[in-house]
Amino acid sequence: MPMGIRDNFQKLINKKLEEIGALDLQIREARAYVQALQDSMKLLPRDATGAPEYTLREGSTLSKTRDILRNAAVPMSIVEILKALGKPHDQKHRTSLAGTLSAYSKNGKIFTKTAPNTFGLLEFHNSSQSVDEGVDLPDEFGSMEKGA
Repeated sequence: MPMGIRDNFQKLINKKLEEIGALDLQIREARAYVQALQDSMKLLPRDATGAPEYTLREGSTLSKTRDILRNAAVPMSIVEILKALGKPHDQKHRTSLAGTLSAYSKNGKIFTKTAPNTFGLLEFHNSSQSVDEGVDLPDEFGSMEKGA
């Protein structure tokens, strides 16, 4: 009789191991699905304006510059920005701020260079375009058929 109990326990263990194997497969499939979604999401803009979000340290010169440009709602020259910041508009300050803004602009982050020594915000360009107008997709986009 002890052998029958032992066999019953072994059957229960085997059955539970099979369930665990099936659940492990479901977890692997779910993780692959999530990874595919995350990879796809990287191709999309992060916010409704189409520009990725970049944060600036609150109170920094760049943060204040962004706020000044937002309030003005138009691109401004480096001299105008420095005046609005209350900083001297000498060569040293102009070169420093213009260099930093140019770097952000070249990397497609927050600021844009609209003319020599004139900067605006990327959101100025994107605000006139609705989300639906942002990207034209081919008619066959999303089709599961090959060659479609």
